[in-house]
Order: sequence, then structure tokens, then C-alpha cells
Amino acid sequence: MGKVIAICTSPARGTQKQPVPAARFTVDWGVVGDAHGGNWHRQVSLLSADKIEAFNARGADVKPGAFGENLVVEGIDFRSLPVGTLLGCGGVLLEMTQIGKECHSHCEIYKKMGECIMPREGVFARVLVPGEIKVGDEMTLEPRTAPRPWQAAVITLSDKGARGERVDESGPAIAKRLQEAGYEVVEQLLLADEAAPLRTQLIRLADQRQLDLILTTGGTGFSPRDITPEATLAVADRTAPGIAEAMRAASLAITPRAMLSRAASAIRGKTLIINLPGSPKACMECMDVFMDTIPHAMGLLRGEVGDCARH
Repeated sequence: MGKVIAICTSPARGTQKQPVPAARFTVDWGVVGDAHGGNWHRQVSLLSADKIEAFNARGADVKPGAFGENLVVEGIDFRSLPVGTLLGCGGVLLEMTQIGKECHSHCEIYKKMGECIMPREGVFARVLVPGEIKVGDEMTLEPRTAPRPWQAAVITLSDKGARGERVDESGPAIAKRLQEAGYEVVEQLLLADEAAPLRTQLIRLADQRQLDLILTTGGTGFSPRDITPEATLAVADRTAPGIAEAMRAASLAITPRAMLSRAASAIRGKTLIINLPGSPKACMECMDVFMDTIPHAMGLLRGEVGDCARH
């Protein structure tokens, strides 16, 4: 159980948040009157009070709102909680959606201290149930009453697609199939065939958003620009070669060119990453191979099911 010790808002982007005694939280925005709200996953930002205290003990001398946080709460270590955690406060229900964030430009705190704790310690949430939160309200961790849907992202690798010279058909087809199977597709990205941006997005989606599944499409062949497998394996904690091997085996029954696929499958943290080919038809054929099986794998990564032993 925690206690809200500060609520902060800012009416315009680029201005520091200021403490307010209370605020309303809405489903379609976040904190009413805060310019950083919106219909997205980072509606509300939260920081643990002890993290700010420890930072101030080093001479930072920052006040609530200085990091751009909406809620400062004592008694809860947000950074230790997984994405998907439910937080109840004042009738409001929040769901954690991201841990940490990219620091695109160094703020005054960073310039003074050489670091900023928000990119490392801050978490973000979306509003599931609206209401009002006041300073002094208790915050509690709430149990789930239904299973949390699988969360996924789809990344298309295509130079021509990124330049607007080709319409991406594979990415939307993959996303549609996942949605029809009950997945929440939280992001769809279209990138050029460049290793560094792909690595960056895979790390962000696995570490900060803690997704269950990332499916990539394209960049798995023999072209010099086909770098998807290498970028995937570069960020992997562990490989999961059986999935890629099963896709190749099934595809060989359709076309001998399947042997030219270099697609990889791997694990980063609790996220399963699977490379798919570039054509919509081939993507659907490969998804036929694993769609019934990977929920067990993702359940293992979430820690929700037992091992794979057969009795």
C-alpha cells in the first residue's frame, strides 16, 4: 500500500509540472488539465517518493513535478513492478504500461547532476476507471479479475516502405490476424532495413513495454540489406530456434526457396521475438505454424504456466 504525496500537472508542453491538491483522471486522456495526456499508453506518469528523496540526498534539490511526473507515491517501488500491474487510488484504476523512457534531450536536472532518474525509475500508466485522486489518498495494488490479453507489436522492415514507395501489406495483415486471435497489438512500426533502429525498437518494446510478442516481417533473405536476423540475435538474451526451424520445415513443403530464409526466433527478457518473411502470403503460412503453440511459450515467459514436460 502506498500514499500519494504529490499530484502534478502542466497546462502546456515544455513547462514544468506544478503541484495541485487534487485532479480528475479520465479514460480517454489521463489527468484532466495536463498537456501530456492523450489517447495513448503514457497517459499518467508515476515516480516513487523514495527515489526522489535519494536523488535529493545527492544534492539535486528538486521539487515534485520536476521530472515531469504526475503522481509521487511513497510506499510503492514502481520500478520493481511488471507492466500490467493494476493500481487503485481514490476510485481510479490505473494499468502500468511502460517502465522507463527514452531521454531525447538532456534536461536541467541532467545538466546539473549528470543523470535524471525519470528515464530509469519513472513508470507510465493508462486510466481504466475514471475518478478523482487527492493528495493523501492511499494507492493499492489491485488483483486482476480476468486474464490479461497477450500484448504484441508488429515491425515491418522495408526500405521502399519507409520511403513511401511501397504500401506495407504484411504488417497490417499480421496485426489483423493477431487481433482476431485476441491479442492487443499495441504498436505497428515501419522501418528501413537498418540494424541500429531495429535493435533500438526491439529493446524498447521488450524492456520498457514488456510485450509478450514481437513479430517482424521482411529482411530475412540473402540481400545485403537483409539484416533482421542479425539485429534480432544481437538483442536476444536466449535463442528459440525451434520456432524458426518449424517455419522453414513447413514452408519447404510449399516452396524449395524456403531454405533461403534466415529468419530467427529469440527471447529478450519475457518477450518472444519471431522473424517472418516479407510477403503477406508467406507471413500467414508461417503464422499457421506457431499460432496455436506460442501461447504456452508466452505463458512460460510470464510465469503463468508450468514447464513443457509431457506426462
